[in-house]
Amino acid sequence: MRPCLRPFARASEFHRKLPLRILPRHGAFDPSLILQRSLSRVWPRYASSSRTVSELERRISDIPLERFRNFCIVAHVDHGKSTLSDRLLELTGTIEPGGKKQVLDKLDVERERGITVKAQTCSMIYNYKGEDYLLHLVDTPGHVDFRAEVSRSYASCGGAILLVDASQGVQAQTVANFYLAFAQGLHLIPIINKVDLPSADAPRALEQIRTTFEIDSENAVMVSAKTGLNVEAVLPAVIEKIPAPEGDHLKPLRLLLVDSWYSTFKGVILLVRVFDGQVQAGDQVFSFATGLKYIVGEVGIMYPDQTPQKRLRAGQVGYLHFNPGMKRSQEAKVGDTYTTVGSEKEVEPLPGFEEPKSMVFVAAYPVDQSDYGHLEDSINQIVLNDRSVTLQKEYSEALGAGWRLGFLGTLHCSVFEDRLRQEHGATIIITPPTVPFKVIRTDGKEEIIQNPADFPDKDVGSSRVAKLLEPYVSVTITLPEEYLGKVIEMCESNRGEQKELQFFTATQVILKYDLPLAHLVDDFFGKLKGVTKGYASLDYEEAEWRESNIVKLQLLVNKIPVDAVARVVHTSQAERLGRQWVTKFREHVDRQMFEVVIQATAGKRIVARETIKPFRKDVLQKLHASDVSRRRKLLEKQKEGRKKLRAVGNIAIDQKAFQGFLAK
Repeated sequence: MRPCLRPFARASEFHRKLPLRILPRHGAFDPSLILQRSLSRVWPRYASSSRTVSELERRISDIPLERFRNFCIVAHVDHGKSTLSDRLLELTGTIEPGGKKQVLDKLDVERERGITVKAQTCSMIYNYKGEDYLLHLVDTPGHVDFRAEVSRSYASCGGAILLVDASQGVQAQTVANFYLAFAQGLHLIPIINKVDLPSADAPRALEQIRTTFEIDSENAVMVSAKTGLNVEAVLPAVIEKIPAPEGDHLKPLRLLLVDSWYSTFKGVILLVRVFDGQVQAGDQVFSFATGLKYIVGEVGIMYPDQTPQKRLRAGQVGYLHFNPGMKRSQEAKVGDTYTTVGSEKEVEPLPGFEEPKSMVFVAAYPVDQSDYGHLEDSINQIVLNDRSVTLQKEYSEALGAGWRLGFLGTLHCSVFEDRLRQEHGATIIITPPTVPFKVIRTDGKEEIIQNPADFPDKDVGSSRVAKLLEPYVSVTITLPEEYLGKVIEMCESNRGEQKELQFFTATQVILKYDLPLAHLVDDFFGKLKGVTKGYASLDYEEAEWRESNIVKLQLLVNKIPVDAVARVVHTSQAERLGRQWVTKFREHVDRQMFEVVIQATAGKRIVARETIKPFRKDVLQKLHASDVSRRRKLLEKQKEGRKKLRAVGNIAIDQKAFQGFLAK
């Protein structure tokens, strides 16, 4: 018998043994009555948790809109945002003190690298001067690749904590985040972190804030998020300096979709900011972007995990999902406005967000083509929760079926690769990152080339190509003055064009350059860290397309192109890279019974060549004192055989050769 039916069977057996006088008058037997009595002993165990939820709902419902505060923490990489978030959650009783670190960092790769990849949210209740305040915190990424996450976070906030490391001072991403927040009209609270370090220089950091941002730094809060020093002064400053959100819960519903992620059981879950009205389970809502209608299945807040609530009011930030669930993540367009069905004409849609564009492209192939299906499922699962990744199938003669993936930057690509390996156990081959190029035809048509294999082989002036353009970015580098010469030399060698040089303190420099994006993705940041011993920081943004003398560099093996390793480069780099390619590729190709010629071509021109000699039988071994004509005859016969073999022989390059060649 099935285990789930045993309680009913026991109840039925017990019923048969009962005296007739206690049987129901109607004669029908209801085993659920006996089952309810047995389960009633179990239910009190869970009563405390339901009381906790109702107590939380009661406290939130008693808080008026004037005591709501929505804020985020923005800073450069590794300035202590996630650690400060942990201390604030402990201070408000949202989590237990001494628990796991980086509570809001959900991904394993975030914990391993110590960085925030995806903005995470949490609601807190804080009692200040005898009154409860509902605080909504957003922990944002600090790396430039994830600037779109920061921009979306600002839309749900009324202010921001500008966190600066006392030992590092103001760095590139600090400057970028400040101007982004300033453009949104957010109120900023400067906080100096890591004041307990021996190398901390808080007065210098305050002076940099004052001179760079023109912010009054006298009321800046000095904290150490790691030790908890003076963290209790942060939330009072947030309450006093950041205004309450605007909204009216009596107006028709108007909510903004800030973020979304996919759940296997619930479908797409939406993170929303309610501007007007209120939303609860059972409401039917309408999407302005797609025109589709949904029935709300559940609403709640992040506390710090998903905690269901009866309703979300104007000014709150929380989550919701639909019933039946939204199955396609493409329907959840970030920046979309939702309202209740019937109020479409009364509600004006909110301004949305600019969709982030892919800046870096790589090709990914399974090491073993039999793993293609598993790898495709793994990639699709990650893309469901990271829609800034673009995905397109492609095929390579050398590596087989694969995908062309687009990312926001090189760190974004590296994190995606780590998640594939760690969370899904995938073994993949990743090609070096490339950038898009623009081809203008003689008839005026423009075409964006994302795959180097599709780049025109012929020179400008032929093949109906009028112009070739490559993308440039505006780079902002902050560095100590002592490394200025080396950094300028490195930027100039990467075809950079200097735009600005500014000393914002006696020892710190802000350097602005226009650089080709192709050089930036070629480990420019790693080289910059090496030159400056890790003291420099970098931020960049799109600049423009510029006409350039670029060409496709390709590898040929016995005059057959290897499409997987094609790359578009500037003509000044073609010979140097070509020599590196043929030398490195030769190390990974096995000797054959015929000669193997490895060539690098830039357009029509061969820029480098390596030859792998064939295995050779000693045909003169049996000759001892023969005539020289006899020797020559045998050698010529062997040479003719080699020519025939090379004409009909196809070289089979092992996958390990490509893995070794493409490895960093």
